[in-house]
Amino acid sequence: MSLSTHVLDAATGSPAAGMRVSLEGVGSAVTDDDGRARFADPPAPGTWRLVFDTGAWFGDRPHFHPEVVVTFTVTDPAAHLHVPLLLSPFAYSTYRGS
Repeated sequence: MSLSTHVLDAATGSPAAGMRVSLEGVGSAVTDDDGRARFADPPAPGTWRLVFDTGAWFGDRPHFHPEVVVTFTVTDPAAHLHVPLLLSPFAYSTYRGS
């Protein structure tokens, strides 16, 4: 099992570099220049939460969500799980990536 995420700023079309992302109960990572982060300690089967610190990343720019929480279920401990986040100041979407 491996877990990664990719955060894109949909308003600018740019990667969201430097955003803190926490995997509850495991640890946190910061997105790289391409908006990507990986977790070294992948989660076991069960329900997990990724918490994106969008408020700190937006800073003084107007925004609505101080954080985005994506709750997901791991069923196959051998599979790679990718959780992308498309972000704008007043909306977001996510999906199970590949």
